[in-house]
Amino acid sequence: MNVLRFEDLVAQGKVAGQRVFIRADLNVPLDAAHQITEDTRVRASIPCIELALKAGAAVMVTSHLGRPTEGAFRPEDSLAPVAKRIGELMGREIPVVANWVDGGGVVDVKPGQLVMLENCRVNIGEKKNDEALARKMATLCDIFVHDAFGTAHRAEASTYGIAQFAPIACAGPLLAAEIDAITKALANPKRPLVAIVAGSKVSTKLSILQALAKNVDQLIVGGGIANTFMLAAGLPIGKSLAEPSLIGDAKAVIEAMKARGAAVPIPTDVVTAKAFKADAVATVKAAADVAPDDLILDIGPQTAKRLADQLMKAGTIVWNGPVGVFEFDAFAGGTEAIARAIAASSAFSIAGGGDTLAAISKYGIKKDVGYISTGGGAFLEVLEGKTLPAFEILQRRAGG
Repeated sequence: MNVLRFEDLVAQGKVAGQRVFIRADLNVPLDAAHQITEDTRVRASIPCIELALKAGAAVMVTSHLGRPTEGAFRPEDSLAPVAKRIGELMGREIPVVANWVDGGGVVDVKPGQLVMLENCRVNIGEKKNDEALARKMATLCDIFVHDAFGTAHRAEASTYGIAQFAPIACAGPLLAAEIDAITKALANPKRPLVAIVAGSKVSTKLSILQALAKNVDQLIVGGGIANTFMLAAGLPIGKSLAEPSLIGDAKAVIEAMKARGAAVPIPTDVVTAKAFKADAVATVKAAADVAPDDLILDIGPQTAKRLADQLMKAGTIVWNGPVGVFEFDAFAGGTEAIARAIAASSAFSIAGGGDTLAAISKYGIKKDVGYISTGGGAFLEVLEGKTLPAFEILQRRAGG
C-alpha cells in the first residue's frame, strides 16, 4: 500500500521547524473521578509524538474522547487527564488548548514544543466531515500525521477531511504498522491462511465470513457463530445461542469454502452446561449428543486439539474472537488451546477485537502474537475486505 510515512519524512530531514498535527487515538477509559483506568492507547501514541519532537517540529496532538455532543463542551469531555498522563510518561508539561479551530487561525506552539488540542469531537461538523471545518484544521499545520488506526474506518474532519487539505498528509508509525501487518496477513499471506472468527452472532460478522470464505484455507468459527454452523451441519445445539434464520447463509459459506478445496471445521465435541454461570457444571460430550436443555459454552478437547494442530501447520493466522465463554474457567479450554497454539506456531499472526485482546492478556501470549491490532471496528472492516477511508485518502495524497 503506497502511503507517505512520517518516519520517512523525518529520515529525509523534512520535519524540522514544521508545524505537525497528529491525530492520535487517545480514547481511554476514565473512572468517575476522570482518572485514566487503562493507558495502553496513550503509551502506544507516544512514539509518534517523540519522533516529531526529536525532529524539531512544533507538535499539536488531538483525539476524540468519549461521546461528546458537538458544540457543547463539558468538563468531562476534556483531554486534560490524557495530557497529564502523557506528560508524566514523557517528563514534560503539556498545555491543553481549547477553542483551537476558531482561536485566531493559529495555535501557539514553537519547534520543540508540544500542545494537546482539546477533544476534536466537540467541534461542530467533525463527525460529518464538514469541509469548512476540515480546511480550518488543515491551515494549522504543515504536516498532518494520521496515527489512529482505531478511527481509520471513519471519514471525519480530523481523520479524513484534514488529510485532503493539509499541505502534506502521512501515516504515523502506529498506522503504518497496521498497514504492514494487514498487508502481510491478507494481501500477501504465507499459506495456509487460517482465520478464526468468533462471536455471539453470525449476523454481526456475516459479511466478514463471506469475504474470508473467498480467501482463506481454513475458516474456524466459534462462540454463538459456531452454533449456527452446527445447525447448518444438522447437529443439535439444545438451547444454545444461535440464529436459525441464518442457517442458509452458514451453508453458503461452507459450500463456498468447499468449492475452493477449503473447509469450515465443525466441532465434533463440545462443553455444555445447564445454565450460563461461572459455577455451572461443565460436561464434555460429542456434538451429536447435545441434549435439548444443554447450553454449548465451549468447544470440546478433541475439537480444540484438531484446531490447534491446524494452527501449528498454518503460514498465516488471523484471529478475531474467543471460541468459548473463556471468562468462565470451566469453559475456557478451547480458547486457551487456540491461544497457546497461535503462540507456539511459526505462522505470522494478527489479532484484533476487545475479547481477543482480553484472551491474549489472560494467557500471557502478547509477545508471541505477530501483531496485535489497536482498532476494533477498523479491524473488522479490514476483514470484510473494505478499503478504510484513512487508507484511501493517504494513498491518494501519496499519488498511489
